[in-house]
Amino acid sequence: MVQSISEQGAFSPGHVETQKRILIVDDSDVIRRGIRVYLEMTGYLCSEASDGADAIKKARESKPDLIVMDLVMPGINGIEATSVIRSTMPRVPVIAFTMYETLAKSLTSKLAIDTVVSKPEGLVKLRQCIQSILGPVS
Repeated sequence: MVQSISEQGAFSPGHVETQKRILIVDDSDVIRRGIRVYLEMTGYLCSEASDGADAIKKARESKPDLIVMDLVMPGINGIEATSVIRSTMPRVPVIAFTMYETLAKSLTSKLAIDTVVSKPEGLVKLRQCIQSILGPVS
């Protein structure tokens, strides 16, 4: 049974079980939507969160297969959100997609971030990292 993703970016119940779900967290609408469009064209189901608090809520609700997390955001930042998410979902892979690559790499073991991709490296590098963690899109 195939069902589309809702306009708000939440996963729809009844999605194809083999499709991997990715939660994209970034305070920039343009970046978040760009990542989403690119990954959905690649075959992933995506939802969005605009800040850390929203990421925590949506991660608990949707149980994504992977999270793409910006680190520097107002309010609850990506570092704090990752820590909270890890306390209840310790096995969900997290990719830091950030302009602050050095900061992210220094925190990877503390936060159990699986990998870091700098935003200047772009979406192709991000997709390659996602595929190395989740496997090829089916």
